[in-house]
Amino acid sequence: MTIDENLLVLLLALLLDRIAGDPQWLWSRVPHPVVMFGAAISYADQQLNPSSLTGSQRRMNGVAAILALLLLSIAAGFVFDRFFALFGLVGLVLEAGLVAIFLAQKSLADHVAAVATALRGEGLAGGRNAVSRIVGRDPETLDEPAVCRAAIESLAENFSDGVVAPALCYAVFGLPGLLAYKMLNTADSMIGHRSEKYIDFGWAAARLDDIVNWPAARLSILLIAAGAWIRRGISPCREAIRVAMRDGGLHRSPNSGRPEAAMAGALNVQLAGPRIYGGVIVTEPMINNAGRDIATAGDIEDGVSVFYASCMVLTGLIFGLFLCFL
Repeated sequence: MTIDENLLVLLLALLLDRIAGDPQWLWSRVPHPVVMFGAAISYADQQLNPSSLTGSQRRMNGVAAILALLLLSIAAGFVFDRFFALFGLVGLVLEAGLVAIFLAQKSLADHVAAVATALRGEGLAGGRNAVSRIVGRDPETLDEPAVCRAAIESLAENFSDGVVAPALCYAVFGLPGLLAYKMLNTADSMIGHRSEKYIDFGWAAARLDDIVNWPAARLSILLIAAGAWIRRGISPCREAIRVAMRDGGLHRSPNSGRPEAAMAGALNVQLAGPRIYGGVIVTEPMINNAGRDIATAGDIEDGVSVFYASCMVLTGLIFGLFLCFL
């Protein structure tokens, strides 16, 4: 596939994902590809990560597992690419439909906006229930501002690894790159933890995910700043960049803090700080400590507005590149 065809497919996929998202009528009938990725990762975990092994053996098995899974996903990408190429223009449309499945614009915004809706309609209990669907922290430990911060953090982080990173991987490497990225990102979310079970077996997946997401996390800063300019004006745009440059490295992740800090600056709220996962307190400094310490449902809604504007800027960039390569 030529570069201009690649960019055209990505442009169509971004538009389709923005409009349709993840249709529940479809995924209630057939398994989502990410679910199949998860099943493959779980099988590798069961077979190669028994408690009887030493830490070094688990680490070696983890390296072998993620490399094998990535090779399988790359091979699948080549097969789909060759298959779609048989159908000409129709194949481009079919490929755009497949690419859209691996983007998360509308589905992410819908899940995050649902937290604000639940807080307004059902109070704290509803907000905790809604946010528990998108974050891993213990919902019962969250007060209302913490629920709002959790939703905004999830929105910013997943903008990078759920929208920008897969778009970049497809633009550069086509379907093989996109499927490999989604396999790696799914593996990181499942086994890339620092728990006793996965600190060794998931080491390779976590480190590779950090490397692959590095460009997208930095590009996300500029996209969020542009989205803030469109929705909130020049001052929030400047704050998004300033806070991201200053506080982006405060997060324990080398990447997640970048878009979170940009969103914190755009909305003038504090994010991150101490959190509880599975009963364990994770102590981190506040991002944008000079911002408002009380986040609200309105801030979630403002965040979703900035997010959509940032997605629009990304789509515009892809369209511009497409015109350049025509």
